[in-house]
Amino acid sequence: MSDVHEAAGWVRAASRVVVLTGAGISTDSGIPDFRGPNGLWTRNPDAEKASTLQHYLADGELRKRAWQNRLDAPLFSARPNASHFAFAALEEREQLLAVVTQNVDGLHQAAGHDPRNVIELHGTVHFSRCWGCNDRRPMEQMLNRVRAGEADPECEICGGVVKSDTILFGQNLVADVIDAAMTAAEHCDVLIAAGSSLSVFPAANVVPRAKSVGAKVIIANGEPTGMDRFADALLLGQLAEILPTLCSLATP
Repeated sequence: MSDVHEAAGWVRAASRVVVLTGAGISTDSGIPDFRGPNGLWTRNPDAEKASTLQHYLADGELRKRAWQNRLDAPLFSARPNASHFAFAALEEREQLLAVVTQNVDGLHQAAGHDPRNVIELHGTVHFSRCWGCNDRRPMEQMLNRVRAGEADPECEICGGVVKSDTILFGQNLVADVIDAAMTAAEHCDVLIAAGSSLSVFPAANVVPRAKSVGAKVIIANGEPTGMDRFADALLLGQLAEILPTLCSLATP
């Protein structure tokens, strides 16, 4: 963390900080990443298949297993950790322009962020959506139906396939959401990218977009990323230590 004091100075002087977060920020909340040694897909290849739109829509047995897995998924019981609260403190000081997140866990909102300031690139697990008629409702309603005995609950409106309101592989991203993320990047004076490999696009484009307008770029991660060449400060290590330190040192 040799650059943390200098990076904190940039944050302290900033009035428009944008934060980009990936799976690494939530592992300290007990949510596994996807491809790591203990990742969700490493331990359960079926989960990766269920994350592909084509398979999810076509395979009723896969959907049944997916609904059962949702019942005790750590995503629903997880609580924000020190990293989430560190960024929430920036919002309390009115320095934060937006949080752009690749995560679907809702932990930024749970940490106190105004939901209007959180741009969820890949959707959220806390709502369901019908693939047929686009009906959207709280996920807990669907999970209660599964607990009551419905193995693969259909949409109550049109009878269509219901999925979590997340972006699956093979599913188009929401253009307005991507545009909001890029607009935020173009208006920030500091970008903090935390817990992301920065190898998934278009999310990773937030980094060069911010750099192109002269913003300072701080990358914090457990290992090198695909965008380290854009970093003005590269903070490698445990995020639950780095990010609270960074934001605490940035306190005016």
